[in-house]
Amino acid sequence: MSAAQKISVTDRDGAAHLVEDVLAAMEDLKAVLEAETGLVRVGRFRDGLSQDGRKSELSAAYLRGLEAIKANAVAIARLVPDLVPAFRDAHADLHRVVEMNQTVLATARAVSESVMKGIAEELDRHTKPTIYAPAGAAPRRQGQARSEPLVMSKQL
Repeated sequence: MSAAQKISVTDRDGAAHLVEDVLAAMEDLKAVLEAETGLVRVGRFRDGLSQDGRKSELSAAYLRGLEAIKANAVAIARLVPDLVPAFRDAHADLHRVVEMNQTVLATARAVSESVMKGIAEELDRHTKPTIYAPAGAAPRRQGQARSEPLVMSKQL
């Protein structure tokens, strides 16, 4: 039996408590995501990604709560209809923050991959001899050794 099936809303207080708990989890998750986004934007990757454990816990709590709300949607709509618009607004706000976070993380990844590729190409260029064949084209050699692989330290 899942956590969502164990929670059964039978009165107004129970419904309000469930919705408020999920709203609190969403706010905490949103705060962690916003902090991560801000730190990654300014290049502080290690600091930005240091809250992964907390982010996972909050995501799990949010998803469990969301399942419980889905399982009790009719009761919540009947018992605490005033909290439904607030929940929808908070959910939409969290969705915007998640999208922004994913965009920033994808951009940071693309930039770091581009930088690493550029460094590798530059190192490779410096290890190849500069020789020209007739008509200015570089000669093609069979079995020409490539440069050493790029090694980087994660201890920056």
